[in-house]
Amino acid sequence: MPYKILIPQPVAPEGVEFLEDQGYEVLMGTGVSEEALLREVADCDAVLLRTAPFDGKILEAGKRLQVVARHGAGYNNVDLETAARLGIWVTNTPDATTSSVAEFTLGALICCARNMAACGRRMKEGEFSYKNTHKGMDLRGKTLAVIGFGRIGREVAKKAHLALGMRILAYSPSLTPEKAPEYAEAAEWEKCFREADFVSLHMPLKESTRGIVGEKEFSMMKPTARLINCARGEVVKEAELICALETGEIGGAFLDVFEKEPPQPDNPLFSMENVTVTPHMASNTEECMALMARQAAEQIHQVLSGNRPSWAVNRPEHPRNILKNH
Repeated sequence: MPYKILIPQPVAPEGVEFLEDQGYEVLMGTGVSEEALLREVADCDAVLLRTAPFDGKILEAGKRLQVVARHGAGYNNVDLETAARLGIWVTNTPDATTSSVAEFTLGALICCARNMAACGRRMKEGEFSYKNTHKGMDLRGKTLAVIGFGRIGREVAKKAHLALGMRILAYSPSLTPEKAPEYAEAAEWEKCFREADFVSLHMPLKESTRGIVGEKEFSMMKPTARLINCARGEVVKEAELICALETGEIGGAFLDVFEKEPPQPDNPLFSMENVTVTPHMASNTEECMALMARQAAEQIHQVLSGNRPSWAVNRPEHPRNILKNH
């Protein structure tokens, strides 16, 4: 009997075709409700997972599960501890989103600097001259603080320095001056927020990063500085960000992510002239979606073939898959 793979939400055909080419049976799920997931995971050997929550209860129901492969870099929707205890690998696709998200972040940077969204909206309302009182700024020589210096953060920093001529401050708990690339300066947390004209967030969501940016950080920023968040909405205390924007403590924001998604239509951020919002779309390109689906499928194949996955984000002590040469 062939291994059975559950895909709760649609993915690019490249992922499905890869699994089918390996001889696996693919089950396209009927939804992301707990009831549907509990029912459909029961006789599956692997899950190719997008944003559906996979808590301990659902993992327990997957009696045959060997691997949950996340379609994307983040994995905060999976209970890693329970998965490891049950012998289930959890993987992600850390390389797939790097270029797409970095490109999007540069677009966000330019959009903020030139007040594109507000000027475009006002022009549609008949105010062509709005631009005269809301001039933008050049990015050359300005300071960008990159908070979180993993794959995406490094790519954003490199592109912003080499293509736009920006000074880069980089923060990561493990980044030292000796480890910093030539295009970036390793800096302390406080220095990043005090000196930057733009602060771009690129840290993963963990308990240690939840709500890590709030009133204290906004009080350190220049009144002209802008915050860009294309990481996870929960790393920012949204109510405190709204207050900082309303009082003019910071100059503006570009937000692709929110504390709760989808956000409520009456979210105060939506009506602010100095805020640009997008619907969590930084990685939403044809190329990136195809790559994420294919790489997640490849992780599943590695595990079901008896190998350790290349991009495991947990370490099962007693994996359910029978490891080769182990």
